[in-house]
Amino acid sequence: MAATVVRYLRSVGSPTSASAQREPESVDALPRPDLRAVGEDERAPVSPAEFRAVLGNFASGVTVITAPPGEVEEGPAGFACQSFASLSLDPPLVTFMVARTSTTWPRIARAGVFCVNILGAEQGELCRSFAVSGADKFAGVTHTPAPVTGSPQLDAVPAWIDCRIQAVHTGGDHLIVVGRVVAMGAAGEGEPLLFHKGRFGRLAD
Repeated sequence: MAATVVRYLRSVGSPTSASAQREPESVDALPRPDLRAVGEDERAPVSPAEFRAVLGNFASGVTVITAPPGEVEEGPAGFACQSFASLSLDPPLVTFMVARTSTTWPRIARAGVFCVNILGAEQGELCRSFAVSGADKFAGVTHTPAPVTGSPQLDAVPAWIDCRIQAVHTGGDHLIVVGRVVAMGAAGEGEPLLFHKGRFGRLAD
């Protein structure tokens, strides 16, 4: 797992935890990939606006992905993530997708671990606080270390999944991160926070 992440970081020119000397605020976003499937002189099959509008009909749950502080970071890392899913039962694997331009992802990659915090129906504001860039996302947010990786486990979430990074794959302008589950837990009650057509929602009776 650690070797996978180190190889990935080296491939994109980011420092590993052993060699990183920069302050956290100087962490750069990963470059936007040049991976066009449509030639410059061709018409794209769908426009970005149409793509978002159609895919917005798919309702999903909402999570916050967190990681503990690294050697050069003073605080933990975290971001709101809609693109999370279970992947494998044996071995237990989960996956999430993150933009290659994310400034939070390099910190999670250097940590090599993460915790998936599954949000409940009343935690829309918590999600919004982790969706902003450049702010202290953990200000006023209570959390405890996840039992194996030490990643922040946010208080009052319906469920959490503690993971080690197993693989990172390229997916266009995003990265597909595969995590191996090392611990997990659930409160067993409460409705999930849903995201549908650009808005938060909840299950209807």
